[in-house]
Amino acid sequence: MVLMHAVVHALGRAGGPDRLGQLRVVTYDHGTGAHASQAATLVADEGGRLGLDVRVGRGSLAGATEAEWRRARWQFFREASPRGSLVATAHTRDDQIETVVMRVLRAAGARGIAGLAADTPGVARPFLHLSRAAIRRYAHDRGIRFVDDPSNESREHLRNRIRHDLLPAIRQLRPQFDAELLAIADRAAEWRVAVDEIVSKFVAGRADDGAFRVARGELATYDSAALCVLWPAIAARALVTLDRRGTLRLAQFTSSGASGARIQLSGGIEVVRHRDAFLIRRAASSPPVATECSLAGVVEFGGWRFRPVAVSNSRDVDESAAGALPDESSGLDRDDLWTCDLPGDRRLSIREWRPADRMRGREDGSARRVKRFFGDARIPGPSRAGWPVVLADSEIVWIPGVRRRAAAPERSGRPVVRYACERFVSRHASN
Repeated sequence: MVLMHAVVHALGRAGGPDRLGQLRVVTYDHGTGAHASQAATLVADEGGRLGLDVRVGRGSLAGATEAEWRRARWQFFREASPRGSLVATAHTRDDQIETVVMRVLRAAGARGIAGLAADTPGVARPFLHLSRAAIRRYAHDRGIRFVDDPSNESREHLRNRIRHDLLPAIRQLRPQFDAELLAIADRAAEWRVAVDEIVSKFVAGRADDGAFRVARGELATYDSAALCVLWPAIAARALVTLDRRGTLRLAQFTSSGASGARIQLSGGIEVVRHRDAFLIRRAASSPPVATECSLAGVVEFGGWRFRPVAVSNSRDVDESAAGALPDESSGLDRDDLWTCDLPGDRRLSIREWRPADRMRGREDGSARRVKRFFGDARIPGPSRAGWPVVLADSEIVWIPGVRRRAAAPERSGRPVVRYACERFVSRHASN
């Protein structure tokens, strides 16, 4: 509540009421009782009175852990926030102290001990150097209403035991404890920045298929101790949190195992070792698509989407392709293997490729194994799982993104239907 009022006040002074339209207030009712619901309702009512766009999320997490509450809350925050926006939270200096103590008790390393001071992309914590007592005084002085949830007093939760029992006892013996702990956390946060700068040199972003690529040659130059520092920073870029066991396994996996080997990590994550890179990705969460389906109109096949594109040239065109989208060029880009001209007078279908599959690269050429085409395109074995092939009648004529056959459609007088294929990560697979 104080954060909402403070931001409104700051924006009002800086740019007038028009700037309030840039704000969205998000709050989450964890479903833990009447006070949690009252707090969410208060935020919605007050935000509406201030003319703000308010989004309220609700869960049923009465018996959940603190980690589960946090995970559900942040999932809603990110889903309810406009793309590219900054999420500002009201964490205080006291929250940081409690978080760091919890991390210390769990034997966290320097990366974890940074706590809330760690740089988190897309997140701002403007109150992190203010005490909880200062925030409360601000609210009282300005008549800002808020709800005190009695669950914050319950000793069932570790954070509350640290807040009400452990920290007061430590402060009695060592009054400077808070300042010393925060200094260590700040140094850890600076250390994280330095490690992230090293990691950025050999970590690529997320690929079209959702996998995260890491240069293997660069990692191979580090010893095991350094790898145990680098891998958590690498995984964090892929939005993956490693536990101690996972970190040790990855450090060993970096220097052992053949190309194509993989290890499973907690949370449904797998790391695949290729010839020149490691891939971090979600393990397959659903069985492969085993059936063959007809290619007509827009078709989604596993994690692939096929859509017809209008062909604006002098050749005959199959105009029956529902939902066809206009293209900007009259010809097919020979380098764009994600589009293909297909024979409109034959039955078109899609299925997953099979080890025994063969395709002719040219109309008059000999058939080669599909896996040879994958090899030519430098697509490693683990990444080929579930890859679709397009058939005209019973003959493979297109491996999207890999190879298409220069075939019958090019002959004059034969109807053509042009298709584009795009790969995506389904909502289910990415959660």
